[in-house]
Amino acid sequence: MEKSEHHNLPATSLILCTRNRPKLVLECVRSVLLGDEVPTELIIVDDSNERNSDLQSLITERPCNIRYLWTRSIGLSRANNDGIAAAKHDILVFTQDDVLVAPRWFGIIVRALIDAGQHSVVTGQVLPGEPEMAGAFAPSTKSNTHGEVYRGRIGADVLYVQNMAIYRSAINRVGAFDQRLGPGTPFPGAEDNDFGHRLLEAECRILYEPRAVTYHRAWRPKGNHLSLHWGYARAQGGFYAKYLNLKDRYMLHRMGRDLKYHFVELTRPVWRGHMLPAMHLVYICGLVVGVGYWFITQRRTQPWSN
Repeated sequence: MEKSEHHNLPATSLILCTRNRPKLVLECVRSVLLGDEVPTELIIVDDSNERNSDLQSLITERPCNIRYLWTRSIGLSRANNDGIAAAKHDILVFTQDDVLVAPRWFGIIVRALIDAGQHSVVTGQVLPGEPEMAGAFAPSTKSNTHGEVYRGRIGADVLYVQNMAIYRSAINRVGAFDQRLGPGTPFPGAEDNDFGHRLLEAECRILYEPRAVTYHRAWRPKGNHLSLHWGYARAQGGFYAKYLNLKDRYMLHRMGRDLKYHFVELTRPVWRGHMLPAMHLVYICGLVVGVGYWFITQRRTQPWSN
Protein backbone atom coordinates (compact mmCIF):
# COMPACT_ATOMS: atom_id res chain seq x y z
CA MET A 1 0.00 0.00 0.00
CA GLU A 2 1.24 3.48 -0.91
CA LYS A 3 2.70 5.33 2.11
CA SER A 4 2.46 8.98 3.06
CA GLU A 5 5.69 10.94 3.56
CA HIS A 6 7.19 11.16 7.08
CA HIS A 7 4.73 8.94 8.94
CA ASN A 8 3.43 5.40 8.86
CA LEU A 9 -0.10 6.05 7.63
CA PRO A 10 -1.14 4.97 4.12
CA ALA A 11 -1.69 7.70 1.57
CA THR A 12 -4.90 9.55 2.40
CA SER A 13 -7.16 12.27 1.04
CA LEU A 14 -9.02 14.56 3.44
CA ILE A 15 -12.05 16.24 1.85
CA LEU A 16 -13.19 19.49 3.45
CA CYS A 17 -16.24 21.23 2.01
CA THR A 18 -17.12 24.87 2.63
CA ARG A 19 -19.48 27.60 1.43
CA ASN A 20 -19.29 31.29 2.38
CA ARG A 21 -17.64 30.70 5.75
CA PRO A 22 -14.10 31.99 5.16
CA LYS A 23 -13.11 32.44 8.80
CA LEU A 24 -14.51 29.13 9.98
CA VAL A 25 -12.94 27.09 7.19
CA LEU A 26 -9.51 28.67 7.69
CA GLU A 27 -9.63 27.79 11.38
CA CYS A 28 -10.72 24.25 10.51
CA VAL A 29 -7.77 23.87 8.13
CA ARG A 30 -5.39 25.13 10.79
CA SER A 31 -6.71 22.57 13.28
CA VAL A 32 -6.03 19.82 10.72
CA LEU A 33 -2.50 21.05 10.02
CA LEU A 34 -1.74 21.28 13.74
CA GLY A 35 -2.70 17.65 14.24
CA ASP A 36 -0.26 14.97 15.32
CA GLU A 37 -0.57 13.47 11.83
CA VAL A 38 -1.82 15.01 8.60
CA PRO A 39 -3.33 13.69 5.36
CA THR A 40 -1.24 13.18 2.25
CA GLU A 41 -3.51 15.69 0.56
CA LEU A 42 -6.10 18.12 1.88
CA ILE A 43 -8.77 18.89 -0.72
CA ILE A 44 -10.75 22.05 0.07
CA VAL A 45 -13.91 22.14 -2.04
CA ASP A 46 -15.12 25.74 -1.91
CA ASP A 47 -18.62 26.52 -3.20
CA SER A 48 -18.40 30.13 -2.02
CA ASN A 49 -19.51 33.09 -4.13
CA GLU A 50 -15.95 34.42 -4.15
CA ARG A 51 -12.53 32.81 -4.13
CA ASN A 52 -10.80 32.49 -0.76
CA SER A 53 -7.37 34.00 -1.44
CA ASP A 54 -6.05 32.90 1.97
CA LEU A 55 -6.82 29.27 1.23
CA GLN A 56 -5.73 29.51 -2.40
CA SER A 57 -2.25 30.64 -1.36
CA LEU A 58 -1.97 28.54 1.80
CA ILE A 59 1.21 26.50 2.17
CA THR A 60 2.48 24.33 4.98
CA GLU A 61 5.74 22.73 6.05
CA ARG A 62 3.83 19.60 7.01
CA PRO A 63 3.88 16.67 4.55
CA CYS A 64 0.44 17.59 3.21
CA ASN A 65 -0.43 18.78 -0.29
CA ILE A 66 -3.13 21.46 -0.01
CA ARG A 67 -5.44 21.55 -3.03
CA TYR A 68 -7.98 24.35 -3.27
CA LEU A 69 -10.93 23.78 -5.61
CA TRP A 70 -13.26 26.73 -6.18
CA THR A 71 -16.29 25.15 -7.83
CA ARG A 72 -19.05 27.80 -7.49
CA SER A 73 -21.63 24.99 -7.53
CA ILE A 74 -24.22 24.66 -4.77
CA GLY A 75 -24.93 21.77 -2.44
CA LEU A 76 -22.93 19.85 0.16
CA SER A 77 -23.56 16.50 -1.52
CA ARG A 78 -22.32 17.87 -4.82
CA ALA A 79 -19.23 19.28 -3.07
CA ASN A 80 -18.52 15.95 -1.38
CA ASN A 81 -18.81 14.22 -4.75
CA ASP A 82 -16.47 16.79 -6.33
CA GLY A 83 -13.96 16.04 -3.58
CA ILE A 84 -14.26 12.29 -4.13
CA ALA A 85 -13.70 12.72 -7.87
CA ALA A 86 -10.64 14.93 -7.27
CA ALA A 87 -9.03 12.77 -4.59
CA LYS A 88 -5.92 10.89 -5.63
CA HIS A 89 -5.96 8.24 -2.91
CA ASP A 90 -8.19 5.36 -1.87
CA ILE A 91 -8.62 6.22 1.81
CA LEU A 92 -10.99 9.19 2.02
CA VAL A 93 -11.61 11.19 5.18
CA PHE A 94 -14.30 13.86 5.47
CA THR A 95 -14.94 16.89 7.64
CA GLN A 96 -16.68 20.26 7.23
CA ASP A 97 -15.93 23.94 7.61
CA ASP A 98 -17.56 24.56 11.00
CA VAL A 99 -15.63 21.74 12.67
CA LEU A 100 -12.39 21.74 14.64
CA VAL A 101 -10.49 18.46 14.94
CA ALA A 102 -8.64 17.10 17.97
CA PRO A 103 -4.86 16.67 17.56
CA ARG A 104 -5.00 12.85 17.45
CA TRP A 105 -8.20 12.68 15.37
CA PHE A 106 -6.74 12.01 11.96
CA GLY A 107 -4.43 9.17 12.92
CA ILE A 108 -7.09 7.49 15.05
CA ILE A 109 -9.83 7.49 12.42
CA VAL A 110 -7.55 6.31 9.61
CA ARG A 111 -6.12 3.45 11.68
CA ALA A 112 -9.61 2.45 12.79
CA LEU A 113 -10.63 2.23 9.13
CA ILE A 114 -7.59 0.14 8.22
CA ASP A 115 -8.36 -2.27 11.06
CA ALA A 116 -12.02 -2.44 10.01
CA GLY A 117 -11.35 -3.29 6.38
CA GLN A 118 -12.58 -2.32 2.93
CA HIS A 119 -16.32 -2.77 3.51
CA SER A 120 -16.47 -0.50 6.52
CA VAL A 121 -16.88 3.17 7.30
CA VAL A 122 -15.72 4.82 10.52
CA THR A 123 -17.30 7.75 12.31
CA GLY A 124 -16.55 9.28 15.69
CA GLN A 125 -17.50 11.72 18.39
CA VAL A 126 -18.87 15.09 17.30
CA LEU A 127 -18.80 17.17 20.46
CA PRO A 128 -20.45 20.60 20.77
CA GLY A 129 -17.98 23.47 20.87
CA GLU A 130 -18.17 26.28 23.37
CA PRO A 131 -20.86 28.87 22.48
CA GLU A 132 -19.28 31.62 20.39
CA MET A 133 -22.01 34.10 21.36
CA ALA A 134 -24.76 34.18 23.98
CA GLY A 135 -27.24 31.39 23.29
CA ALA A 136 -25.31 29.96 20.34
CA PHE A 137 -25.67 26.22 19.73
CA ALA A 138 -24.23 23.35 17.72
CA PRO A 139 -26.56 20.84 16.01
CA SER A 140 -25.69 17.29 14.97
CA THR A 141 -23.53 16.16 17.86
CA LYS A 142 -22.72 12.77 19.33
CA SER A 143 -20.89 12.21 22.61
CA ASN A 144 -21.20 8.49 23.37
CA THR A 145 -17.96 7.21 24.89
CA HIS A 146 -18.42 3.53 24.00
CA GLY A 147 -17.54 2.07 20.63
CA GLU A 148 -20.24 0.52 18.47
CA VAL A 149 -20.45 -1.59 15.32
CA TYR A 150 -23.62 -1.19 13.24
CA ARG A 151 -24.84 -3.71 10.68
CA GLY A 152 -28.02 -4.12 8.70
CA ARG A 153 -31.33 -2.44 9.46
CA ILE A 154 -30.71 -0.75 12.77
CA GLY A 155 -33.60 1.71 12.54
CA ALA A 156 -31.43 4.73 13.30
CA ASP A 157 -29.12 7.26 11.64
CA VAL A 158 -25.60 6.86 12.99
CA LEU A 159 -23.21 8.26 10.38
CA TYR A 160 -21.68 11.74 10.78
CA VAL A 161 -19.98 12.82 7.57
CA GLN A 162 -18.20 15.71 9.30
CA ASN A 163 -16.22 12.94 11.04
CA MET A 164 -15.92 10.02 8.64
CA ALA A 165 -13.33 7.79 6.99
CA ILE A 166 -14.08 5.35 4.17
CA TYR A 167 -12.38 3.42 1.38
CA ARG A 168 -13.14 4.47 -2.16
CA SER A 169 -14.17 0.88 -2.88
CA ALA A 170 -17.09 1.20 -0.42
CA ILE A 171 -18.28 4.36 -2.20
CA ASN A 172 -18.02 2.55 -5.53
CA ARG A 173 -20.16 -0.18 -4.03
CA VAL A 174 -23.08 2.07 -3.00
CA GLY A 175 -22.70 5.19 -5.14
CA ALA A 176 -21.75 8.71 -4.13
CA PHE A 177 -23.83 11.23 -2.19
CA ASP A 178 -27.36 11.88 -3.43
CA GLN A 179 -27.23 15.44 -4.75
CA ARG A 180 -30.95 15.90 -4.16
CA LEU A 181 -30.33 15.88 -0.40
CA GLY A 182 -28.23 18.05 1.90
CA PRO A 183 -27.53 21.74 2.53
CA GLY A 184 -27.98 23.82 -0.59
CA THR A 185 -31.01 21.80 -1.78
CA PRO A 186 -34.74 21.98 -0.99
CA PHE A 187 -34.01 19.15 1.48
CA PRO A 188 -31.20 20.76 3.53
CA GLY A 189 -29.93 17.73 5.41
CA ALA A 190 -30.15 13.90 5.62
CA GLU A 191 -27.50 13.34 2.95
CA ASP A 192 -25.46 11.55 5.62
CA ASN A 193 -28.50 9.51 6.72
CA ASP A 194 -29.11 8.44 3.14
CA PHE A 195 -25.46 7.56 2.57
CA GLY A 196 -25.30 5.56 5.81
CA HIS A 197 -28.51 3.71 4.94
CA ARG A 198 -27.16 2.67 1.55
CA LEU A 199 -23.92 1.44 3.14
CA LEU A 200 -25.79 -0.70 5.64
CA GLU A 201 -28.11 -2.04 2.94
CA ALA A 202 -25.01 -3.05 0.96
CA GLU A 203 -23.78 -5.09 3.97
CA CYS A 204 -21.08 -2.62 4.90
CA ARG A 205 -20.41 -1.90 8.57
CA ILE A 206 -20.48 1.48 10.28
CA LEU A 207 -18.02 1.64 13.17
CA TYR A 208 -18.29 4.29 15.84
CA GLU A 209 -14.84 5.08 17.24
CA PRO A 210 -15.26 7.49 20.17
CA ARG A 211 -11.55 8.33 20.32
CA ALA A 212 -11.83 10.05 16.93
CA VAL A 213 -13.00 13.42 18.25
CA THR A 214 -14.15 16.50 16.36
CA TYR A 215 -15.89 19.60 17.68
CA HIS A 216 -18.96 21.06 15.96
CA ARG A 217 -18.64 24.78 16.54
CA ALA A 218 -21.52 26.53 18.32
CA TRP A 219 -21.75 29.61 16.10
CA ARG A 220 -25.45 29.52 15.19
CA PRO A 221 -27.53 32.10 17.12
CA LYS A 222 -30.34 30.95 19.39
CA GLY A 223 -32.95 32.36 17.01
CA ASN A 224 -31.97 29.79 14.36
CA HIS A 225 -33.28 26.82 16.38
CA LEU A 226 -36.70 26.55 14.79
CA SER A 227 -35.67 27.30 11.21
CA LEU A 228 -32.83 24.78 11.40
CA HIS A 229 -35.17 22.20 12.93
CA TRP A 230 -37.66 22.81 10.10
CA GLY A 231 -34.98 22.28 7.46
CA TYR A 232 -33.67 19.09 9.06
CA ALA A 233 -37.20 17.72 9.40
CA ARG A 234 -38.05 18.50 5.77
CA ALA A 235 -34.85 16.77 4.69
CA GLN A 236 -35.61 13.74 6.85
CA GLY A 237 -39.04 13.59 5.25
CA GLY A 238 -37.43 13.56 1.83
CA PHE A 239 -35.08 10.79 2.94
CA TYR A 240 -37.98 8.69 4.20
CA ALA A 241 -39.99 9.34 1.03
CA LYS A 242 -37.10 8.21 -1.16
CA TYR A 243 -37.41 4.68 0.25
CA LEU A 244 -41.13 4.38 1.02
CA ASN A 245 -42.39 1.15 -0.49
CA LEU A 246 -45.46 -0.89 0.43
CA LYS A 247 -43.62 -4.12 -0.45
CA ASP A 248 -40.76 -3.28 1.91
CA ARG A 249 -42.13 -1.34 4.86
CA TYR A 250 -38.89 -0.83 6.74
CA MET A 251 -38.71 2.90 6.04
CA LEU A 252 -42.44 3.34 6.57
CA HIS A 253 -42.09 1.84 10.04
CA ARG A 254 -39.09 4.07 10.75
CA MET A 255 -41.03 7.16 9.76
CA GLY A 256 -43.98 6.07 11.88
CA ARG A 257 -41.78 5.63 14.97
CA ASP A 258 -40.21 9.01 14.35
CA LEU A 259 -43.57 10.77 14.13
CA LYS A 260 -44.91 8.90 17.17
CA TYR A 261 -41.92 9.98 19.26
CA HIS A 262 -42.42 13.65 18.44
CA PHE A 263 -46.18 13.47 18.98
CA VAL A 264 -45.59 11.93 22.42
CA GLU A 265 -42.97 14.51 23.31
CA LEU A 266 -45.31 17.27 22.17
CA THR A 267 -47.84 16.25 24.83
CA ARG A 268 -45.40 16.12 27.76
CA PRO A 269 -45.65 18.89 30.36
CA VAL A 270 -42.73 21.33 30.21
CA TRP A 271 -41.70 24.53 31.91
CA ARG A 272 -43.61 27.56 30.69
CA GLY A 273 -41.78 29.37 27.91
CA HIS A 274 -39.66 26.36 26.95
CA MET A 275 -38.99 25.97 23.21
CA LEU A 276 -39.33 22.16 23.13
CA PRO A 277 -43.06 21.94 22.24
CA ALA A 278 -42.57 24.29 19.31
CA MET A 279 -39.55 22.30 18.12
CA HIS A 280 -41.50 19.03 18.16
CA LEU A 281 -44.43 20.61 16.33
CA VAL A 282 -42.10 22.16 13.75
CA TYR A 283 -40.41 18.78 13.24
CA ILE A 284 -43.71 16.97 12.68
CA CYS A 285 -44.91 19.56 10.17
CA GLY A 286 -41.55 19.75 8.42
CA LEU A 287 -41.30 15.98 8.04
CA VAL A 288 -44.78 15.70 6.54
CA VAL A 289 -44.08 18.58 4.15
CA GLY A 290 -40.77 16.97 3.18
CA VAL A 291 -42.44 13.67 2.31
CA GLY A 292 -45.04 15.38 0.16
CA TYR A 293 -42.57 17.67 -1.57
CA TRP A 294 -40.27 14.74 -2.40
CA PHE A 295 -43.09 12.83 -4.06
CA ILE A 296 -44.08 15.91 -6.04
CA THR A 297 -40.62 17.01 -7.17
CA GLN A 298 -38.08 14.20 -6.84
CA ARG A 299 -39.66 10.79 -7.07
CA ARG A 300 -38.78 10.34 -10.74
CA THR A 301 -35.41 12.09 -10.72
CA GLN A 302 -32.02 10.45 -10.38
CA PRO A 303 -29.60 10.88 -7.43
CA TRP A 304 -26.84 12.42 -9.55
CA SER A 305 -29.04 14.48 -11.85
CA ASN A 306 -28.20 18.14 -12.44
